[in-house]
Amino acid sequence: MNNRRSLPFLLVFITLFTLSIGRPARAQGPPGGVYLGGVPAGTPSTTVETITILDAIMRALQHNLGVLVAEQGVGRATGARWRALSALLPNIDSHVTETREKLNLAAFGFGSTPGSIFENIPSVVGPFSVFDARIYLSQSVLNVAALNDSRAEAHRLEAARLTFRSARDLVINVAGTLYVQALAASARVDAARAQQQTAQALYNQALDLKQSGVIAGIDVLRAEVQLNAQTQRATSAVVEFEKTKLQLARVIGLPLGQAYRLDANLPELPNADLSVDEAVAAAMGARPDYQAALERVRAAEASRRAVIGEALPSLHVNADYGEIGLTPGDARGTFTVIGAVTVPIFQGGRTRGRLLEADADLRQRRAEAEDLRASIYYEVRAAFLDVDATAQQLTVAGKARDLAAQQLTQARDRFAAGVASNIEVVQAQDAVAVATEQFIAAQYGYALAKGAVIRGIGNSEDTLRRLLGGAR
Repeated sequence: MNNRRSLPFLLVFITLFTLSIGRPARAQGPPGGVYLGGVPAGTPSTTVETITILDAIMRALQHNLGVLVAEQGVGRATGARWRALSALLPNIDSHVTETREKLNLAAFGFGSTPGSIFENIPSVVGPFSVFDARIYLSQSVLNVAALNDSRAEAHRLEAARLTFRSARDLVINVAGTLYVQALAASARVDAARAQQQTAQALYNQALDLKQSGVIAGIDVLRAEVQLNAQTQRATSAVVEFEKTKLQLARVIGLPLGQAYRLDANLPELPNADLSVDEAVAAAMGARPDYQAALERVRAAEASRRAVIGEALPSLHVNADYGEIGLTPGDARGTFTVIGAVTVPIFQGGRTRGRLLEADADLRQRRAEAEDLRASIYYEVRAAFLDVDATAQQLTVAGKARDLAAQQLTQARDRFAAGVASNIEVVQAQDAVAVATEQFIAAQYGYALAKGAVIRGIGNSEDTLRRLLGGAR
């Protein structure tokens, strides 16, 4: 393979690998974009901090925008639950009034008809004062619609709590994935710089051999082209590494401008001691995003029953007690108790319209839950396939890297001895670059695949606690 053919192959391989590990596991619930944001917290220090992958995950759980949004969703659902519950709980109000008024009784028919019993009543009375201090009570005794509205909000609250748990699991996966990608980018920087140094040494060697009359000038030119290509690769690798670090810093909420370094020591993730079918079954019972989808289905069912309940009779009790008089001193206690039965007769099609909306919402929620169930099934199976594939690729890539290094050493020796031109050296350099990239892809791809299995089953936070040595 010559240099012109190997370079496009290498670029295509790098692009495909970046796309393959660049996507975190599918997020359910809040929009995925929020998980790539974070709220910076703290004051940047002048020292360069060392952040491990566990440190990054713990910071993300505190400052990632996705977790914060999901947490506020729980607060909103709690408020909606209390609003719905208020229709079933007693509502008590009180007020105290002091009124000064003058009335025209003739406007109400008093004293306006000669010979009537009201003939001698003055047409205008007052001014006089009225003092009234009273407590009002309203209680729903039977209201099927309000009862089911309350149940629907209770299911939505539970769905919000489960979504918050799912957000934490997803943030663990996103932060861990970005950290591993940053380590992979760092490994590519080291590899590119090593290849650049090799290209520089070969260029210097070619100059010396040309001055000695051993090789032709075309070999020097070829070595210089290879040096420029390796320099460009090293520059691109550094830029990609720094951009990945910036994205990671944003996700975990580092203070703006804080310099940090990565710790290349990754904790060993446990292997899933389950078959694929067992893992799928465990995921269906453990994944909080799927449980949240089921809660939303139950909420939609309760909302539909609430709409039906609007067409049923309801019973309410209203009561008040207080003291009323011309002055506070001569006020006397009075009360009123009213029991009311409301029977809907005709509502102009409003109930039918709401029932059609509730049926459509219920069908949508059920379809979403089934889609998520299928998504989890395929996600878990794909994660197991990735683990097997990357484990095999890691073994093969390690051997290929060693063989490529030996090939480069032999090609350099043949070139230095004048037995061959540096075409073999350039080809060997390209082979080393490809083999190194394949090894990096397999090494960090294996870690990402094991993390995807943990995420797919729904054990991200439990696994994190074990790695931290207990509950935190």
